[in-house]
Amino acid sequence: MSDHSHAHHPHPHAHTHTAHATHATSTSLRWALILTFGFAGVEALTGWWSGSLALLGDAGHMVTDSLSLGLALFAAWLSTRPATHRHSYGMQRAEVLAGLINALLMLAVIVALAVASIQRLLTPQAVHGEAVAVVAVIGLIVNIVVALMLARGEQSFNTRGALLHVLGDLLGSVAALVAGIVITLTGWTPIDPILTLTIAALILASTIRLLLETLHTLMEGVPRHLSLEAIGSAIAARSGVNSVHDLHLWAVSSKQIALSAHLVIEDMRDWEHVLADVSEVLHTLGVEHATLQPEPLQRTVRWLARAGTSLKH
Repeated sequence: MSDHSHAHHPHPHAHTHTAHATHATSTSLRWALILTFGFAGVEALTGWWSGSLALLGDAGHMVTDSLSLGLALFAAWLSTRPATHRHSYGMQRAEVLAGLINALLMLAVIVALAVASIQRLLTPQAVHGEAVAVVAVIGLIVNIVVALMLARGEQSFNTRGALLHVLGDLLGSVAALVAGIVITLTGWTPIDPILTLTIAALILASTIRLLLETLHTLMEGVPRHLSLEAIGSAIAARSGVNSVHDLHLWAVSSKQIALSAHLVIEDMRDWEHVLADVSEVLHTLGVEHATLQPEPLQRTVRWLARAGTSLKH
């Protein structure tokens, strides 16, 4: 059987837009990495001197933020590598893997913070509230700047994983600030681990959500914002298409969705028109890479007839 397949690729301007978006993302990640890693050292020293678990936890979190941002920066660069004979889609899956790794790192941070908080509740220690509050204010400003930089870029699994770390750290700075003020005014030190536990619980849901989404993509599941049945119906409803089968839909990365399908065509002479029509429909649905194979209706009917006959015998 000859393979009458056609690969429909994104238009040239889409590649240009993606290249600009990736460059902007890399720039944001680079500056975010510099700011985050630089302030992590300041927080670690102050937290050790003041005895604040919130500051030490926040500093540790910012170190993991730096690792996640470095990983995201590397993945953003790797995902722009061209396709090769060994990797026909290029390295786009790198950003999905980076999102998965960052989600797992975030889970490890949450567990570590929870364990340390419980230990501190059982064995309270003195905390210098004033120092905690001052450093927390600076950390809050740094985290807000970094979060805004990442939020304004393209929202891939990669940047979402990095942003999740930064948002968690931003909440950690808020917790450290509140803890510093409360300890300064009242001397009640349990507020420090209590707020740390609260922040860990708040970021747990987002972490699990990202982890599940990256796993779903790596398992080549249908993108959650699309319906396989709806797309199949949309294709089958086009003029000249009798039916659709062997329909598969998956995400190569957060920026590219791929589809393959066999189309039973009523008249093969209309294939070029049908192909252009279906490709346009898929483009409007966000499917930029499609491989469509036509099958003549008469051949399909004969095959079904033979299959029915064989079943009878």
